[in-house]
Amino acid sequence: MHIDVLFTGGAIFAGAGEPLHGYAVAVTGNRIIGVMPEAEAQALASSGTRRVDLAGALLSPGFQDAHIHPISGGVESLQCDLTASTDATDAVRRIAAYAAAAPTEPWILGAGWSMDHFAGGAPTRALIDAVVPDRPVLLMSRDHHSAWANTAAIRAAGLSAETPDPADGRIEREADGFPAGTFHEGAGDLFDAVKPQNSADLIYRGLLRAQEDLIAQGITGWQDAWVGADGPGTGTIEAYERAIAEGQLLVHVVGAQWWERDRGVEQIPEKLARRDARLASGTADRFELGTVKMMVDGVAENHTASMIAPYRDAQGHDTCNHGISFVEPAVLREAVTTLDAAGMQVHFHALGDRAVRDALDAVTEARATNGPSDGRHHLAHLQVVAEADTPRFALADAVANLQMLWATHEEQLDTLTIPFLQEGAVQRQYPFGDLQRDGARLAAGSDWPVSTADPLAAIHIGVTRVGPGNGTPPLAGEHQRLDLVTALTAYTSGTAYVNHRDHDTGFIRAGYLANLVVIEPNPFELAPEDLYQARVRETWIDGSRAYARSESLRIPR
Repeated sequence: MHIDVLFTGGAIFAGAGEPLHGYAVAVTGNRIIGVMPEAEAQALASSGTRRVDLAGALLSPGFQDAHIHPISGGVESLQCDLTASTDATDAVRRIAAYAAAAPTEPWILGAGWSMDHFAGGAPTRALIDAVVPDRPVLLMSRDHHSAWANTAAIRAAGLSAETPDPADGRIEREADGFPAGTFHEGAGDLFDAVKPQNSADLIYRGLLRAQEDLIAQGITGWQDAWVGADGPGTGTIEAYERAIAEGQLLVHVVGAQWWERDRGVEQIPEKLARRDARLASGTADRFELGTVKMMVDGVAENHTASMIAPYRDAQGHDTCNHGISFVEPAVLREAVTTLDAAGMQVHFHALGDRAVRDALDAVTEARATNGPSDGRHHLAHLQVVAEADTPRFALADAVANLQMLWATHEEQLDTLTIPFLQEGAVQRQYPFGDLQRDGARLAAGSDWPVSTADPLAAIHIGVTRVGPGNGTPPLAGEHQRLDLVTALTAYTSGTAYVNHRDHDTGFIRAGYLANLVVIEPNPFELAPEDLYQARVRETWIDGSRAYARSESLRIPR
């Protein structure tokens, strides 16, 4: 047996179960060829074997992100990036600085402002007008469910007090009805006809920038939650295919084709054709399109997440607002049943409890109509889930796609969401523990650039339900915590299952691709409250080292 690379001297998390101790992992070419006792492995190694001393670190399968927007994140990092803003004043300062540094850009585009930095979660046009009065400015919020525009952008789009709210969105308004500057959900699309579209070159550079950053965080595969069609998905398929052609796509990707919510089942043949073209390309193992992304509702902080009970007003009284269902339940059921029959996976954005129920109803109907399938349909976000619905995930064979990082008390949740939900709703926030106990299969993702893509930061909160240095109690109670094994499993073999890549990734097993991450210190040797201290030391893809923190650089391939 010839061994190219041998990992020794640390614990091995194999993708499920407790870590192994006293074992080594042998790699030849791009594959793992064995997990064996260290003494046996050392005897098989030769002078040509590269030995990697883990020095007490943990070796794990590479992380996989089940819900991420990498190209958006990469592109936005190249534009007016507000993600590091500390408050409203800082956000405006950054806008002014970017505008001054880019005097020839006809529009200032970017993202990353935080709703909790502004009264009512709604920044005004006047704030931008004060620093950029002469050019249109359009900036997406951190969660990408709201847009912030200045007066020049509003006028360029031809919007006025007479402009009605679209069916899938809401315009914040001044006393006379004129747009105040914040546009929620589909209202942000009112600028699409006039704002500049990202160039193919910018989209491609954004992909490569994102890939570099994500590999440094131990991520070796992902599901891109919006490719094709309109908005951020425009040009993404072409960017991935260009990266493959140029030998630059190092990770494996599932592209979730965007479901156009103003259309119905007539769009399904287009999606099947894209999937089949990718399969025929011969490179679908690197990038495939067998998934459809259906956005069932919005988000709770702007009161567009679809809820069973109505939102309350600031005085605690019920309103008539239950949020927005972007896809009518009957259409949802028909579409999911048709997609399932065609062998497509459905990836749901389902945040409110009514959206979760509607999505589960659709999967249940597909199962009843078509019988069992290998669709591996999954519901992402799951902020509020009715107690009666957590057992339905296992019954419907639907995967719970967790964004663990959000499952903690923080200002946006505590000021813009919890006060406007029904009494007791805080106990139903991100019920990960209930889902696990009720037998749901778990996967994990970040939704980056909505929040950091760092799996270890998310795992810390999944295990503790408390952010580092946060003195608040665990969100929704200690019983909603996950143990470390479960959280790591969700981020490795759990997402590999969702991505239909559990046959060759997500585990450390003989025959599997050598997509590995070295984590130090070993998180299993840390107290739960110290998990955030764990960092990725190295990332290996196809048996080659793709990132090394100790060298402060990305390793060229």
